[in-house]
Amino acid sequence: MDHAPFFVEKSVYVEKPIATVLVVDDTPDNLTLMGGLLRDHYHVKVANHGEKALKIAQGDNPPDLILLDIMMPGIDGYEVCRRLKAHSATRDIPVIFLTARSDPDDERQGLALGAVDYITKPISPPILLARVATHLALKATADFLRDKSAYLEREVALRTLEVQAIQDVTIMAMTSLAETRDNETGNHIRRTQLYVRALAERLRGHPRFEHLLNDRMIELLYKSAPLHDIGKIGIPDSILLKPGKLTVEEFEIMKTHTTLGRNAIEDAERRLGMRVAFLSVSKEIAYSHQEKWDGSGYPEGLAGDEIPVSARLMAVADVYDALISKRVYKPAFSHDQACATIVKGRGTHFDPDMVDAFVEIAEDFRSIAQKYPDPE
Repeated sequence: MDHAPFFVEKSVYVEKPIATVLVVDDTPDNLTLMGGLLRDHYHVKVANHGEKALKIAQGDNPPDLILLDIMMPGIDGYEVCRRLKAHSATRDIPVIFLTARSDPDDERQGLALGAVDYITKPISPPILLARVATHLALKATADFLRDKSAYLEREVALRTLEVQAIQDVTIMAMTSLAETRDNETGNHIRRTQLYVRALAERLRGHPRFEHLLNDRMIELLYKSAPLHDIGKIGIPDSILLKPGKLTVEEFEIMKTHTTLGRNAIEDAERRLGMRVAFLSVSKEIAYSHQEKWDGSGYPEGLAGDEIPVSARLMAVADVYDALISKRVYKPAFSHDQACATIVKGRGTHFDPDMVDAFVEIAEDFRSIAQKYPDPE
């Protein structure tokens, strides 16, 4: 005989909650009849008029299903159903009309209002119980799916925030790396980011740009702008930090920062194994922000609308900030001098419509510059 110990696994029994059915009828005998029929299976609540039914349905413990008479004093069953379906807290409670009105038009109207079923009196108890059970089961499934959907939406929102945080940290890390190689300060990055957003917001209603400058695109521009000079990481210190004017040969090397920046972001994309919207915009800005409206810029000599909108916006922001900032090779321009230079470049260096928008919000640029000054 085997005397080895044995274990009996305890089973856990979870009692299924009993559903609540609200019966609405102005006839006391009908309420008594329905209550007696349903009480062996469900919690039963009763209401003898429409207003009471609505109060119960909108209370702290709403019913799982409503059996609703049509012909009642005050508000009739149709109006009760209409109000239930119009209220976010009660619209998902299944309503079964239980009425003596057997005309097909009445049934059609009831179902059109959102009722899940229409039963005519006199009732067949087995049929009524079967229909109630069916619609309660359907509601339980719908509730489960709704809760699951809400859970998934919360999870997606959480994951989205995590991805956005990773993007932001990546941008800050790459930007900080670039700052360590350049005389430009972190506030230059912050200012140009805000200039780009302000200019894009001003242009979002313009016929030439309204198809592109929506909330999503403006957010991408705002996030991508700090990477405009990321390619300067690859420029030798002897050129990048030179206090005087660059030679022709040195300037040709400096100009490669646009291509280096684009290539660095492309390499990051390849390693990631997928296209990311903000990196696509970052590439445009890094590669093309030195292009000029008349085609005299670099690296490709693009002209007019050939230049990406993102890069055109960055060009205005970058030049304005470079002008008002003190550098070892130049003094800081005043706000008015910088504005005059931007206006002078209308149609040659810059998109004319962007210059017009800049002039309209020039004081916003001044405010941003004053709020985020370079350290002394």
